[in-house]
Amino acid sequence: MPVIVAGKLFLKPKCRDEFIDLSIEPISLARANQECEDFSVSPDPIDCNRVNVFEKWVSREALDSFRSSGPDDDYFSLVESFDVAEYEIQKGNT
Repeated sequence: MPVIVAGKLFLKPKCRDEFIDLSIEPISLARANQECEDFSVSPDPIDCNRVNVFEKWVSREALDSFRSSGPDDDYFSLVESFDVAEYEIQKGNT
């Protein structure tokens, strides 16, 4: 079943650009993964301390595998709080 990860991260003041720069490697690795359908980390156009995240994976297993083998999460020290959720998507017959 496909999985979507979506939400927002609130960063320490003046850390957004650094966070975006540090996100390039995991974004590139995810997008190179055949089981990743989309992966994005974007600066919020209104709040200079917020980024929005969106990921779509073909399955829970693919997401878990990427998380266990992906790059270190040292850049999460720049995060003050977050509101991110995972959604399993059931494809219907249309």
